[in-house]
Parts: sequence; C-alpha cells; structure tokens
Amino acid sequence: MTPDKPYYVYALKDPRQHPARPFYIGKGTGTRAHDHLIRPDHTPKGDRIREIEGAGAQVLVSYLVEHLTEPEALQLEAELIAAFGTQASGGLLTNTVLPSGLGGKERPGLTVPAGVPEKAQVGLTLLKDAVLEFAQANPGGVKNAEVASLLGLRSDYGGGSKDYLSYSLLGLLMREGRIGRSGKGRHVAQVK
Repeated sequence: MTPDKPYYVYALKDPRQHPARPFYIGKGTGTRAHDHLIRPDHTPKGDRIREIEGAGAQVLVSYLVEHLTEPEALQLEAELIAAFGTQASGGLLTNTVLPSGLGGKERPGLTVPAGVPEKAQVGLTLLKDAVLEFAQANPGGVKNAEVASLLGLRSDYGGGSKDYLSYSLLGLLMREGRIGRSGKGRHVAQVK
C-alpha cells in the first residue's frame, strides 16, 4: 500500500459454490477485509459467515483492487454493489446499499441522478460507523445530543430539528442490534 492510496475493495465469497460467489463487497484499509470473520455481526453478512463456517468451510477474502484513494474505493464499491445487486433487490450481495433504480419508490416529476442513491448509502454507512466507533469508545454510553454536537451532526435548521440526523443514525444502529439503550437515556455499543 502506498501512503496516499491505502484503500482497497474486496469481496467475501462463499466457497461452497463453484465458482465461489461473492456475498459481500466492501472497501477498507489494513485488516478490514478480515475483521468481519473475527467477530461476525448480526446482519445478513454475519449470518452468512456463520453459516459458511458452521458447514466446515472458510469464507474466501478476495482483494479486487488495491492502492486506491478513499473516493476511488467508495466509487468502485458502489459500482460493484450496483452490478451484483443486493439480496433485497434480487441480487447476490448481503450489503445494505441499494443499487440505483432498485429502491422501489418513484416519485413522478423527480429525477434521481445515476449513482446518487449509492453515494447516499455509502455516506450513511460511514456515518453509522462513526457513531458506532464513538459509542464503543465510551463504554458508559453516549447521549443523542453528544453524538450530534461532538460529531458535528447538529443542524442549524429552525423548528427544533437540530438533532434528528443523529437520532436517525442511533435508531438505525439500534435496529441492527449494534447499539442498545441504557436506563439513563444513553446509547451503548453492543458487544458481539
């Protein structure tokens, strides 16, 4: 890896099929591609990893492209997810990013430029990862107001909606089982 291009795009593949088929596409640096295997989360990706290992096989990690900048890796990741499709849209991948045009909701008179849904979902993934890291670094938990202000997610929009983005992110992480609520209104990262 070069210091200015430390990113790569990888695929997790199911070796029980011939040829092995990808079930997850991601981008990362360092050991990110293998981190999923150490402690599988409670997502469809984690479920598939446990299923493969439970069958006595090992998930294959394939580095598809290396030596990328983060924007290059984000773009390639989104393009590959769109090409393979997510399980939610009838495709192969357990990723939660929805490929362009497959979101199922259209609004007459509105144009959604190609690639915009992928960018939004990649951005959402980065935001959720940041909130989760913040919660993990604070074992006593974090409050929504702390997430909003300390991570720069507070809006200056009028009408009392300044912390809705952080509430939404915490809500998504709770639905995924990655964050829980303590009795004191704090949000605590779940240890899996």
